[in-house]
Parts: sequence; C-alpha cells; structure tokens
Amino acid sequence: MMSPSRLCFLMLMVSLTACSSPSVHYHTLVAPAADPPPVQPAPFLIAVLPVGIPPQIDLSQLVVRQGQSGALVLENERWLSPLGDEIRTALSAELAQRLGTQDVAGLAKAGESTTVRIQLEIRRFDAWPGRAVELDAGWSLNVQGRRLVCRSRLTQAVQPGYTAMLLGQQQVIGNLAGRIAATARHWAMDDRGRCAP
Repeated sequence: MMSPSRLCFLMLMVSLTACSSPSVHYHTLVAPAADPPPVQPAPFLIAVLPVGIPPQIDLSQLVVRQGQSGALVLENERWLSPLGDEIRTALSAELAQRLGTQDVAGLAKAGESTTVRIQLEIRRFDAWPGRAVELDAGWSLNVQGRRLVCRSRLTQAVQPGYTAMLLGQQQVIGNLAGRIAATARHWAMDDRGRCAP
C-alpha cells in the first residue's frame, strides 16, 4: 500500500502537470534587416497609411486554413503586434529599402518634398501550412491630387511547419512591396504610369 506522503506527492505532481500549458510563441512579418542593394533614391517620400484587415483574420492569434472551408485559430502562435500594424511595418520597411526613401507617415509635412501616400486594403491573407500562402489586396497611390488604384494577387509555396509558413508570409509582403515600389517610381512623376503586373 502506498504511504500517505507518497500519495500526496504523486497527486501534487499530477495536478502540476495538468496545470502547465504550452508556451506562447510570438511572430512578426518584419523580415530581418539585411544590407540593402544599392538603389537609385526615389525623388519622393512615402507615407504608408494604416492597413485595412478583414475581421476574420484581425486576431492576435495566427489563423491558418484547413481544406476548402475550414480555419484553425492557433492559440499559442501569436502576432507580436496587431496584424494590421505587422503588415504596415513590414511593407514600410520593404518600400523604404526598395525606393531608397523614407516613410514619413505620422510626421509633420516635410517642406516642399513630394510625398506618395500608400493605402493598402487586405482582402484575403490565407495560409495553408505545408502548401501555400495567398494574398489578395487592393492598394492605391495618392500624390498631389492624383490617384492610382491597383490590385495584387500573390501566391508563395511554403514547406511544412509554421516557421516556413511565416517566411512565406514575409516573402509575399516583400513581393507586394516590389510591385508597389515599381509602380510608384513610374507613376509618381508620370501620369502615364500603370499598376505593376
């Protein structure tokens, strides 16, 4: 027969094990800083405005797709900041690097400098772990009373695992920044500019 002290010890261990929960992991869409390739600085500043996010993915937890219509909220995998802020910060960093310019959103007007205002509205930002990441977004450029409205649909294949999925999401944001930067370079100074394919 088990002694009372040993029985108490075992019950304590079982209850402690039952109370422990998996640790929460925090993730960001901002890619690690790297030495930027030399670029011709754009003759304008940018202002990346707050990003619109669909309510079904505007959560602190990561949301992944399952099959054709299922979704799973990952309770222990969370964004470091609200998803709209994550996307805006990542896009701002990518654009500033690709254009060789500065994001002045929220700052006082910079003299006579031309500023291109960039508005992004996410329609879908789906992730199937081990399969693909898909982004569907509408975006616009505004400068000196002129406006250009564009849409981008991007897909990035990903390997299994959440780390690979998040890397794919960073790459999709980087690819979107590439399209916006290419469009802004041509359109900001030329009315004939078109949305980059």
